[in-house]
Amino acid sequence: MFKELISTTGKILDKNNIPYMIIGGQAVLLYGEPRMTKDIDITLGADTEKLPHLLDIIKKIPLKPLPENTMAFVHKTMVLPALHNKTGIRVDFIFSFSPYEREAIKHGKKVKLNGVNINFASVEDVIIHKIIADRERDREDIRTIVLKNPDINKNYIIKWLREFDKPFPEKHFIDKFNAVMK
Repeated sequence: MFKELISTTGKILDKNNIPYMIIGGQAVLLYGEPRMTKDIDITLGADTEKLPHLLDIIKKIPLKPLPENTMAFVHKTMVLPALHNKTGIRVDFIFSFSPYEREAIKHGKKVKLNGVNINFASVEDVIIHKIIADRERDREDIRTIVLKNPDINKNYIIKWLREFDKPFPEKHFIDKFNAVMK
């Protein structure tokens, strides 16, 4: 179910020239241990100006937007939650603005699913997302990912965590990464 929905969504996003990367639990499944995940999280290389176009193209998947006032919800949260009625799988489209997100999409890893090249977040970017989210489940995911992928580019991770530490020094992202790596 998930593979088919991911491949269909990726194919349609590519066809409509919307850069993206699969993040969250689906990316963890690629690099870490199998675990339960109930949704698909997709970061888009687009800002909310692309929302009308995205609403048109997700109908082809078909996905139905969940918020009643979609425009207001997306402008407030930068996320378009949608539902695939046939499977009940939720797909969250996350609009991006930052230089980090744009670079992370370019840094992604192409994985063939059902004959379609799908852009997944790189292992390093999954770790960065997990450090920022900083839940116990995220720390566990990082430990598993690092065990299975010992050749991660720690310099890339530290470079971006250092950037995130600048506006949020109280978050101590680099310290959190170092603690998980022990």
